[in-house]
Amino acid sequence: MSALIARQEQPSPAERLADLAVQTLIDEADLSPKPGLVDRRGNGAHGDLHLGLMHASAHALWPAFKAMAEAAQTFGEVSQPLRQNLGQLGRDGEAEMLRVAAGVNTHRGAIWALGLLSAAAALEADAPDARSVAATAAALARLRDPAAPHNPDSHGARVCRTYGVLGAREQAQHGFPAVIEQGLPQLLVSRRSGAGEQNARLDALLAIMSSLTDTCVLHRAGLDGLNRMQQGARAVLNAGGAASLAGRRQLRELDRDMLALNASPGGAADLLAATLFLDRLTPAASAPTGSN
Repeated sequence: MSALIARQEQPSPAERLADLAVQTLIDEADLSPKPGLVDRRGNGAHGDLHLGLMHASAHALWPAFKAMAEAAQTFGEVSQPLRQNLGQLGRDGEAEMLRVAAGVNTHRGAIWALGLLSAAAALEADAPDARSVAATAAALARLRDPAAPHNPDSHGARVCRTYGVLGAREQAQHGFPAVIEQGLPQLLVSRRSGAGEQNARLDALLAIMSSLTDTCVLHRAGLDGLNRMQQGARAVLNAGGAASLAGRRQLRELDRDMLALNASPGGAADLLAATLFLDRLTPAASAPTGSN
């Protein structure tokens, strides 16, 4: 009887993927010091966000991530029906997020990124690796969802039109290049150099920031803000990264710049969560996740 109970208490693959998605959101929120972003020090450039709210929002998204992974298991392949199902589950998850966060957009971009990656990981369960999962997520993202609301006046849509840049949708459709080409490689390089896990994660965030056309920053601070974000992030890495004394000085300067501009690199934060998700994906196939 006890063995049967133990087997029943083991999380399903979809539950493990949902656990991982939520944990990466919490790890991203807790990571400090992040320039302009909510972290353990405070609310950054946000007047309506705080760390407790970010945690509550992340936990509220667990059922949506689980449902997306289960949908992928049910459909079994990249297809139009799966894409439409994921779209509805994502909108349901967003509604719950807004309910818990009293109308504040805490994780809209993360629902899109981690929802696609959770579904893709379920489809690639036999041999999950970062590139194959990102490529499968991209195939899903390229399929049209006829039920998706079209809002040309959203902040992201206006920024993309004004500056001719690609947003979160295109980042997914192209296979998350900021994650695959910047975030993950930097995370691994910094770990191998002995930077320590928290500094390695900060370096991964900075690598993403160094080249991303973050529409959150463009919306708040325009091209000048974007240039200062990218140049400041590169300055930290060129100085030795977050683990070095010179890098920490540059990081403090970048944080001051972002706060002075009232700019928050929320797009980069979402992609850091995606980076951590893909980094820890293989262990997630066989064991519950932890924070380190």
